[in-house]
Order: sequence, then C-alpha cells, then structure tokens
Amino acid sequence: MFLFTRPTDAQIREFLTTREDDSFSYSEVGASLQTPPSGYNVDHNRTIIGNGSDDFEHARNAIRQWKMFDVPGLQLCYRDTPIEAGRNVAPLAHHLGFYSLNSCRIVYVIDEPTRFGFAYGTLTEHAEIGEERFTVEFHPSSGEVWYDIFAFSRPGHLLVKLGYPYGRYKQKQFAIGSKEAMRRAVAG
Repeated sequence: MFLFTRPTDAQIREFLTTREDDSFSYSEVGASLQTPPSGYNVDHNRTIIGNGSDDFEHARNAIRQWKMFDVPGLQLCYRDTPIEAGRNVAPLAHHLGFYSLNSCRIVYVIDEPTRFGFAYGTLTEHAEIGEERFTVEFHPSSGEVWYDIFAFSRPGHLLVKLGYPYGRYKQKQFAIGSKEAMRRAVAG
C-alpha cells in the first residue's frame, strides 16, 4: 500500500487485521530453506557479528526483538510480534516522499542449538513478491557468530516494476543496514 502521509497507528493495526486471512503472494512458500525458485532475484548477505556463545545468545535475542530492522527509513510494525510461524508484520518504509506499508507472514522458524532465525513471505498487499530469511549461526570450532540474510524476490506492483533499479538499490541498502544493526545489537 502506497501512501502520501505516514499512516496512524490505528490505520496500521487495521491494515494488519485485514491481512489476517490473506494468502501468500507466491507459490514457492518455504523455498528459502532450499534452492531458490527461478524467476526471482536472489540476494544472500552474510557477516560476522560476534564471537563466542554469549554473543550468539545476544544475536538470538536481537532476532527475537527484530533488531535487524533498526535501519533508517524503515519501521517494523510491530516489533513485539513473537517469532512464530503464522504471525504477520508490516514493514513501513519512507522513501521518495511517500510511504509504503507491506504485509508479511512468518513462514517458518529455525531454533537449533547453533542456529536461530526465521523466514517471512510476502502477502498479497506487498510491493514485492518473495521470501526473506534472517538467521544467526554459532560456529563452535571457531567461535564465530554469523548473521545471514537470504532472499528471493521480484516486483509485485507496477510502481516497483517501473522503479526497478531503485527497488534493487533499496534492497541492497536494507541488507547493509540490517547487517550493521545486528552488529550493534550484539556489541551493545
């Protein structure tokens, strides 16, 4: 949903309520666990964000608190949403003088001794079509803690198709900002 003014909290809550029975906007739900489907842009970004089991626990907590969305020009509605399959959230972005409010649903959760995270997929009221996975990993042999973002997407709205280069730029900027946000969350 594209808006010329920032939506109120009531409008955002209504938007999320109307998305409760919405369906995913793509058929390859869960494909971020395997080989991405053809016909999508694929982005994979990784960075070391810490060292040791304490940093891994900080990273797990950062994911639970949606800290990877501490990126300028972006707000996640709502960060108190539990990391559970079936939960909906709405990223709100401000760019080029307007706002876009998009709907996503958590597809699956990964909760293993050395890996934690989740993927969410786009619902029908989203400017893009696809899935994005956010994970943190602990490598006990080296002590390294990694943050990993993996996504497949394609434009889902005419404005996004027309502004394709700008959309790709914003996706790359999100990945850079998200990695930095996770570094800060673990260090802080």
